[in-house]
Amino acid sequence: MAAAESLRELGRLAETAGASVVGQALQRRAHPDPATFVGSGKLREIQAARAETGYSVVLFDEQLAPAQQLRLESALDVKVLDRSALILDIFASRARTREAALQVELAQHEYLLPRLRGQWQHLERMEGAIGSRGPGETQLETDRRLIGQRIARLKRDIEQVRRQRALHRRRRTQQGIPVVALVGYTNAGKSSLLRALAGAEAYAADELFATLDPLTRRVVLPGGEAFLLTDTVGFIQKLPAQLISAFRATLEELATADLLLHVVDATSPALAAQVATVLATLAGLGLAERRVVAVLNKGDGCVLPDGTPVASEADLPRVDVQVPEAARGALLVSALHGWGLDALRRRLTFELGSSATAGAAAP
Repeated sequence: MAAAESLRELGRLAETAGASVVGQALQRRAHPDPATFVGSGKLREIQAARAETGYSVVLFDEQLAPAQQLRLESALDVKVLDRSALILDIFASRARTREAALQVELAQHEYLLPRLRGQWQHLERMEGAIGSRGPGETQLETDRRLIGQRIARLKRDIEQVRRQRALHRRRRTQQGIPVVALVGYTNAGKSSLLRALAGAEAYAADELFATLDPLTRRVVLPGGEAFLLTDTVGFIQKLPAQLISAFRATLEELATADLLLHVVDATSPALAAQVATVLATLAGLGLAERRVVAVLNKGDGCVLPDGTPVASEADLPRVDVQVPEAARGALLVSALHGWGLDALRRRLTFELGSSATAGAAAP
């Protein structure tokens, strides 16, 4: 994804978190400055911008080392967050169930642990604590120990979630109902497509990471065949490693699905980069060999070759969306208006039928 588009996305993330973007800066370097990530000249430029914009937080589009973050906060005299911290904050605000809250809290603690020294650099004092290791324990060490204990507890709780999900999957397998899992870049419209296909009361909104909790609904195809459709958390470039690890229990739903339905935002100016990010994330999860069918959503927001906007379902075949090889043959639909969904249902009938045939023929 181009740097300017990535920075625009960072602005959307900031707005999703409740911030107002008052300025931006871009620097091209062969390598980040090991001390402050940006060069000294760019740092002075950011410092000077405070007088004009009055900013109170500075966001960086890459992950900062703990020492870099500490030096930047000292130089700028404001809170500094990197992209990972911002995404974690958004996930925390979106967690609506105990499972999601557990996974987000685990990711936050694992992100915070190596950054504790910066949190307590002004409080490096000795403190006695009844029931702790003894009067020689510093506040920093106490916090590390407590966070370590909390991480261990969260991992145990999430392991219980994994076992429960595995049990549900075994039951579904015994019932012989195929499973289709929705994947895609955040805000591509996965929840909207779930609602359109299954009539589910899934939360859908034009915002990043609207859905964290997996939702599964039964869908009946025109020929009477049924399958289970599962919505999952959206992907994004530079997704924090802590989140991928913490959401393993949720993402395991993808590993056992019969088919992955890759939902792509047909109106995105970064469509190719978003497709690449999703496929790279799937590969990182060990799912590169899973069967994937792409579908282009938000056809109602596209334009025709003459520049006029799409007005009805009949216009969809005339839309020319430039897609990468990995998304060739994708159907163009509008989950919002229900356009193109009959063709998508026929495609799913064929794909799931092919899957069942292959499974029956396997030795």
